[in-house]
Amino acid sequence: MPGVILDGRQLSRDIRQELRERVTVLAASAVVPKLAGIIVGDDAGSASYVRLKEKATAEVGLLSEMCHLPQDYTQRDLLTRISELNRRADVHGIFVQLPLPPQFNESAVLATISPAKDVDGFHPESVGRSWLGQESFVPATPAGIMEMLRRSGYGDLRHRHAVIVNVDNLVGKPLAALLCHESVSANITLCHPDTPCLADWTRQADLLVVAANRPRFITADMVKRGVIAVDFGTNYVQDTSAKQGYRLVGDIDFEPVREKAEAITPVPGGVGPMTVTMLLSHTVEAAERLAAVS
Repeated sequence: MPGVILDGRQLSRDIRQELRERVTVLAASAVVPKLAGIIVGDDAGSASYVRLKEKATAEVGLLSEMCHLPQDYTQRDLLTRISELNRRADVHGIFVQLPLPPQFNESAVLATISPAKDVDGFHPESVGRSWLGQESFVPATPAGIMEMLRRSGYGDLRHRHAVIVNVDNLVGKPLAALLCHESVSANITLCHPDTPCLADWTRQADLLVVAANRPRFITADMVKRGVIAVDFGTNYVQDTSAKQGYRLVGDIDFEPVREKAEAITPVPGGVGPMTVTMLLSHTVEAAERLAAVS
């Protein structure tokens, strides 16, 4: 029997309804969560993603303040602007849309955001606390993956082998931190996508997470039967039958792998919808902490 499809769209709708209820509770204390975002430059992809975040905040009942800055903006002025947002009591979550233009020191910029408002989870203190198993925000994609697994009944990963084909700061490392928490206790392998004989590792996976941005990179012969397969690949491939002339596919060869998997995320409609939703969730959580609402 083909594996269960983990429907990120439906899970995201469920979570957003819960967030609306939490926002209503905050409103009784005269608190309306606000997400402030900063985008520098004119990258079309970044601008589109910021608009998506702005629309999502309104749907859940949050306020948003998105600041679009010119390409030639200086790092000094950017750090000043972030510091101003840190001090504002009406702002509960702050994110800087990445990537930044090349003149910026990305690490210095992210380290300026207050950890209490660091809803993207990129501040060094947030990263360190996460690895220590302490309360902190983590990047939205790994947070969304963990929430998806938990809500779909696949959260029990104690002593199971999780293989992550990604080693970056957005997915691989923070997801590994979450998986090795005592409450989860998975055994974890991080693999570079270019690892020789990668299939020797992926075939061991009870949970396989792939974020390599290589279309259909993981084929059915690279996974074992019963795997839980999570795909965060984003690849546009030519498709003359599609209206746009292309379509979106993931890093996992979906249908053949689904025949062997216990569960699998689709692309689109899997992890993607959960990412923005978890950013909203983190903003509500930050407002609850600052307002001391439980």
